[in-house]
Amino acid sequence: MSVKHHDTSGLDEFGYTQTLDRSIGKFASFAAGVSYISILTGVFQLFYFGFGTAGPAYAWSWPMVFVGQLMIALCFAELAGRYPVAGSVYNWAKRLSSATSSWMAGWLLLISSIVTVGAVALALQITLPQIWDGFQIIGDGTGPFDFAVNGVLLASLLITFTTLVNAFGVKLTARINSAGVFIELIAAVLLVAALAFHVVNGPEVLFDVQDYGVDQPLGFFGAFLIAAMASGYVMYGFDTASSLGEETKDPKRTAPKAIIRAVTASFVLGGALLFLGILAAPDLSDPKLGSADGGLQYIILSVLGGPFGKAFLICIVVAITVCTLAIQAAAIRMMFAMARDNNLPFSRQLSKVHPVRKTPTIASITTGVLAIIPLIVNISQPAIFTILSSIGIVLIYMAYLLVTLPMLRNRFLKKWQLPDDGTDVGFSLGKWGGIVNLIAVLWGAAMTLNLIWPRQEIYNSVPPFEWYLQWGGVLFVGFVIVTGLLLYRLRIRHRTGVLAEHSAVLHGFADAEDEDQAQSVKDENNTRTVRSAP
Repeated sequence: MSVKHHDTSGLDEFGYTQTLDRSIGKFASFAAGVSYISILTGVFQLFYFGFGTAGPAYAWSWPMVFVGQLMIALCFAELAGRYPVAGSVYNWAKRLSSATSSWMAGWLLLISSIVTVGAVALALQITLPQIWDGFQIIGDGTGPFDFAVNGVLLASLLITFTTLVNAFGVKLTARINSAGVFIELIAAVLLVAALAFHVVNGPEVLFDVQDYGVDQPLGFFGAFLIAAMASGYVMYGFDTASSLGEETKDPKRTAPKAIIRAVTASFVLGGALLFLGILAAPDLSDPKLGSADGGLQYIILSVLGGPFGKAFLICIVVAITVCTLAIQAAAIRMMFAMARDNNLPFSRQLSKVHPVRKTPTIASITTGVLAIIPLIVNISQPAIFTILSSIGIVLIYMAYLLVTLPMLRNRFLKKWQLPDDGTDVGFSLGKWGGIVNLIAVLWGAAMTLNLIWPRQEIYNSVPPFEWYLQWGGVLFVGFVIVTGLLLYRLRIRHRTGVLAEHSAVLHGFADAEDEDQAQSVKDENNTRTVRSAP
C-alpha cells in the first residue's frame, strides 16, 4: 500500500483525494477573503443603520470589531497553515473536538453562508435605485413593501448570476472575483482620497453622542452595542481563503497570509471610508444619513456630485456582485466538504464533482436555490435587511466559536500546537498563541450574545410590533441548532464516512499490487457509505 506521509496540501490528514481543480494563485486567494469581507458592500450596506442608531460615534465600533476579529483570523491562519481544506471551519473542528461539535460547526456555517448570500445580494436595493430610479422596478419606493419586494427581485437576479458562474468552474469564479476585487480596491483608495479632500467636519464630531441612547437602559453604550452590528457585519468570512485551499497552489503558505492580509486591508480601507465619510458629510443632522435610501451612498452623491458619485456607486455594485459570488463559493465548499463525508442528506449528489469543470455543480445550484428561499419568506418584511444580516452574523460567530473554543481547550491540555510530525506548517503564533486564542474566544462569545439579544431596533424596527418578530433571531437560531442536532444524532452520525469516490485510502490502493486487498478496502468503504444513502 502506498501512503503519503508528507503531503503539502494537508488532504491526506483527512483521508481525502484531490478532486477539485488546484489553480488559484496568491492574489486570487487574497481576493477571495477580501471579496467576502467586501468593504464597499458592508460599509455602505449598513452605514445607515449604525449612524441612525448611535450617530457619528458609532464609527468607533470599527476598530473594536477589527481587534476582536483579528484575533480569530490569527487563530484561523495557524489552522490554515496545517489544514487548508474545503469547508475549513468544519474540518478544523474535526481535528479539535468531537464529531457532533464539528458537524454543528459545519452546519451553522453552512446555514449562515446561505442566509448571508441573500442578505448581501439585498444590498443592490440600497445602491442601484440611487444610481438610476429605473432600478426601482416594483412601485416607486414609497409603498410600505416597495423597498423590500424590489430588493428581493434584484437580489434573486444576482444570486442566479453567481450560481451560474460558480457552477461553471473555479477558474471563471476566480477571474471574475479577482477583477472585481481589483476594481473595488482601486475605487476604495480613490474614494478615500476624494472624501479626505472634501472634509468639512472636525474630528470632535466623532465623539458627539448627542441624544442617542436616551431610551436605552445602558444609555449611549446600549445604542453603541446595537450599532456595532454594522461593523460586525463586515469583518468576517476571511476563512474563505482557506476554504478554497484545495484549489490553491502552495496552500499552507498562501492561505494564512491571505487571511491576515484580507482582514487587515479591509480594516484600513474600510475604516478610512467610514471615518472620512462622516467627516465629509455636509450636514450630520440630515435624517437621510440614517435612512436605508440614504446612508453613505447619499454622502458620496452629495459630496462628489452626480456623475462622479454615481461612478463610485457603480463600483459598489461590482463589489456587491463579487461579494455575493465569494460567499456563495464558500457555502458551496462547505456543502461539498460535509457531503463527501456523507454528512448531509443527498450527500452523493451534493459531493459530485463535474468531470470537466472540476467543481461541485449540484452543490452550486443547491446553494443558489436555498439562498433565495429566506428572501421570499421575508418578502413583505420592511426590516428584512437588518434581520437577515443579524441572523447571518450570529450563526457565523457561533460556528467560529466551535473552532476557537476547543482550540483554546487543547492549548491548556498541551494538545496544541501539534508536535512536529514532519509535515509542512505554513504559519504559527508561537508563544502568543494562548493569549490570542483566549481573546478570540471572549470576543466571539461577547459578540454572539450582543447580536442575538432580542432588541426591537434590530429584529422588529418597524410596525407591526410583535413579540415573535422581536424574538425572531433567537427563535430562528434555536430552530437551526435543534434541527441540526436532531438530524445528526438521529440519522447522519450512523452513516458518516468518506465517500468512496473521495477516499484517499481507496485511491492509495489503486496502484497497489495486491488487488484483493484493494478490493477489500473498496467493499468496506462502499458498505459504510452506501448502506443508508438517501
